[in-house]
Amino acid sequence: MILPSKHISIERSLIGVGSEILNELDRPKSVSRLWDDIQKRRGDTMNQLPYDWFLLSLNMLYTIDALTLIDGRFRRGQKS
Repeated sequence: MILPSKHISIERSLIGVGSEILNELDRPKSVSRLWDDIQKRRGDTMNQLPYDWFLLSLNMLYTIDALTLIDGRFRRGQKS
């Protein structure tokens, strides 16, 4: 689930989704804006991401201090 495996591709693993999230954070973004950007980036319906996997990836990134939430927007890295 966290890492890719025989049955979970990199695009479905939390680490893979987390890397997509970090790539989209070139500036602070709200959860809904980040979700929309990830969905647009993935494109076709075969490659769409379930919302719960997106939230789990956000939680994982927040837990390891890769994300900070300030004023309702996510930013990369720790709080300064």
